[in-house]
Amino acid sequence: MTENHRPKYRRVLLKLSGEALASDQGFGIDPNKAAAIAARVKEVKDLGVEAALVIGAGNIWRGSDGIAHGMDRTTADQMGMLGTLMNALVLRDALERLGVPTRVQTAVRVDAVAEPYIRLRAIRHLEKGRVVIFAGGTGNPYFTTDSAAALRGAEINADVVIKATKVDGVYRSDPKRDPNAERFRHLHFMDVVNMQLGVMDMTAITLCMDNTLPIVVLDMWQPGSLTGAVMGEEVGTLID
Repeated sequence: MTENHRPKYRRVLLKLSGEALASDQGFGIDPNKAAAIAARVKEVKDLGVEAALVIGAGNIWRGSDGIAHGMDRTTADQMGMLGTLMNALVLRDALERLGVPTRVQTAVRVDAVAEPYIRLRAIRHLEKGRVVIFAGGTGNPYFTTDSAAALRGAEINADVVIKATKVDGVYRSDPKRDPNAERFRHLHFMDVVNMQLGVMDMTAITLCMDNTLPIVVLDMWQPGSLTGAVMGEEVGTLID
């Protein structure tokens, strides 16, 4: 591989929302979506890049809905953590069926199902060419999976956090409501904070800023966007 064709990032942390796995009705798990995500992750792996994933659970459970009906916040968040484990298992299965060795590590101990999260073991898996999927969020209530992605990204010394969404970057306003909304190609962390752009929660943004961990926001379903970002092409929005 020539210097001009080497990936820009050696190790990436891919953050997916649970909705990426949802059926057309917006909930549950669609095996076809899992297969499509796995295929895109395999494309990244085929570039020689080490890949770790964090996925949300919005397709299964939204803690905010439970809280709105009087549920205890800790209980609602713990249910969400377990939902991320279900999503992680289906992605592991989809990746393994493509021949990509994959491990699930969870911050919530479920030893019969997945490994406990151990930082050095996770790094060793990555070095051996395995994909690692981090489930269970941070293992604590009151933290989102965005924060988990930033935390795990910093812990494994990732070169970038890639937030894969259905939108091709960060906009000044909602592009669904405003067809003339400005899309940013590059932002500084403080721009996100000062303009309250809602890319990720402020805990996640602060973690990435404090650890000089750049974020790329892109549309995962756009062909070539994920591999393009890994190669350093101008895809989506770069935040650093």
